[in-house]
Amino acid sequence: MQSKSKGVVQLEWVCPNCEGRNPGPVKTCASCGAPQPENVQFQRASDEKLITDDKVVAAAKAGADIHCGFCGTRNPATAETCSQCGGDLKEGKARQAGQVLQAAPTLPKVIACTNCGTENPGTAKTCSNCGAPIKVNVPAQKPVAAARSGATSAAQPKAKPFNWLIAGGIGAFLLACCAAIFFMFMAPSRSVQGTVESVYWKTSVPVQEVRAVNYSNERGNPPSDAYNVSCQTDSQEICEDKTIDKGNGYAEVVTECRTETEQYCSYTVDEWATIQTYDLDGSNLNPVYASPSVFSGQRLGSTSASYQVNFSTADGQMAYSPGSESEFRQFQPGSQWNLKLNVVGSIVGVER
Repeated sequence: MQSKSKGVVQLEWVCPNCEGRNPGPVKTCASCGAPQPENVQFQRASDEKLITDDKVVAAAKAGADIHCGFCGTRNPATAETCSQCGGDLKEGKARQAGQVLQAAPTLPKVIACTNCGTENPGTAKTCSNCGAPIKVNVPAQKPVAAARSGATSAAQPKAKPFNWLIAGGIGAFLLACCAAIFFMFMAPSRSVQGTVESVYWKTSVPVQEVRAVNYSNERGNPPSDAYNVSCQTDSQEICEDKTIDKGNGYAEVVTECRTETEQYCSYTVDEWATIQTYDLDGSNLNPVYASPSVFSGQRLGSTSASYQVNFSTADGQMAYSPGSESEFRQFQPGSQWNLKLNVVGSIVGVER
């Protein structure tokens, strides 16, 4: 995995006291003056841009801010003593950092102020009329994954609880679909009387021999018994941008690239292949199979058979395919049968 920094962006945080949105580096809420809580979650701004100021970039990359262990004041990572009480920051606690942040939520173009009703641009943080914080009804962003190795360790986000209601709804829908298919094609809806008018059978006996079979550009490794093997490797670079929380109101945008390789091979394998199939058929209840001669290096393949019974009914001619020879032999021409039909008129069962 190769990583390359594209730069840093400024994050924002939502004041839990008044729900006002504030720039990430700001330590107190611009709307109500409340201090930024120690456990507040930074989130990406909808209008984020890469920062070009070298001093800001250096400060952003310095690392997570430290909350003083004595008074709780937020201090930059490079500080050794608290700017508020002068306490030793070795007793402090670094903010959570190193998490990959989700994309910023999509904001509406216009947002009505909840205090006075004035319409403001979606990117506005305070109302242009009354100065109240613009409240955006979007869920707070949460980290989605740990960053690359070397980043400050942080607690992983809790997995979302399994939604049994949605799962139950999907299950019920699938069950309903299966039931509909069953009742349409498998379940009998009515019965008719049928007389066996004729029967027909067909048997097949394949003769096989070992032949060289060529394969071209097959993915993966060739079989162990392959020969004339020729392989090539196809490489593809896949890159992804990740926005990583630095724990100080900023995030670093990192491009991570990995190379995926896939092997493709052409080769020859000796396999049993059907060279000829011997078929027999008849219109009686005694199916027979061909007995072809087999020479050295040859063998008989798996035999197969198909059966059909033709009925004469009040609804016209109907065909039924028995599943075995023993069942087929029961259909004596002229015999009467009760035919069970599905909703589309096909035979799904027979009985005397």
